[in-house]
Amino acid sequence: MKPIKIILACMLLCALLVSCKKDGETAEAIVPQVENVEIGYANNKQAIRGRDFHFNADVLAGDKLESVQIKILPKADQTYTSSWKMEIDWSEFIGLKNANVHKHFTVPVEAPEGIYDFSFVVHDINGSKLELKEDLQIFDAANMPVDPIVDRDIFSRNDDMVYYMNTYVENPLIFKKGDKFTARAQIKQIQGDGVLYTALIKRTLNHFPETVEKLDLTKAIIISKVAHKELGPASKVNTYLLVNGAISGDDIIIGAEKDGLGREIDGERQWQSGQYNLVILYKNTTFNVSTFKSIPITIAF
Repeated sequence: MKPIKIILACMLLCALLVSCKKDGETAEAIVPQVENVEIGYANNKQAIRGRDFHFNADVLAGDKLESVQIKILPKADQTYTSSWKMEIDWSEFIGLKNANVHKHFTVPVEAPEGIYDFSFVVHDINGSKLELKEDLQIFDAANMPVDPIVDRDIFSRNDDMVYYMNTYVENPLIFKKGDKFTARAQIKQIQGDGVLYTALIKRTLNHFPETVEKLDLTKAIIISKVAHKELGPASKVNTYLLVNGAISGDDIIIGAEKDGLGREIDGERQWQSGQYNLVILYKNTTFNVSTFKSIPITIAF
């Protein structure tokens, strides 16, 4: 048989096989996909009762999203001091093809300590379902080996205080070219190893890091970076270093050519007038616990 006749015979056979499908038979529904999942800050799969909890996931629907929810349920093989569970549905994602599910919510103070089943459940309008399940440990803050808290956050312009511990002495915070911007913060209730950053990030860059791992240095003007090692229990770390008894490393001149890491301030990071966020990021690498704070400022360059 000539090659062309073989090809035609194969095509005919395939057509016959397709035509033999039963009436009403359809292709299998495409299941939603998920990536970049973070359960807790830095994906540490931990929660502190009475505190903010971070969750993130990028979802791609097979067709369109019908429902998106998380569940925190007791495990059958665990014992708890009381009965408790938590379920949250987010309706704003219904009908979307893809979505960044970035949420913060409070784990209630009445949640008993222990290990739970954490489930992220996505239903598609095509009838398919995705369920991601992980262990989540809920702690009381008093029982955490470290409980990093941003403390003594004091920011000044040319040594005049403009912000002090959640209080705007001057609101809005406006800085001009040539001003000395001092960003002084302290993290307490820590031990072991860790790192602390302060950074200025233009809001137009749409970069809002909540952990050290998420900090993109190509989009951030670093004011200070301080690392610590082998601290004892209940220690503190500051954004500044003591050099010969003097404070050093916690300020930057608006318009400076280089940032606190000695890098040229250019490209996307170059100084411009507009809205910025002052971001404080701390990661305890010994216990994989993070905290952050973001404060809006304005630069009139």
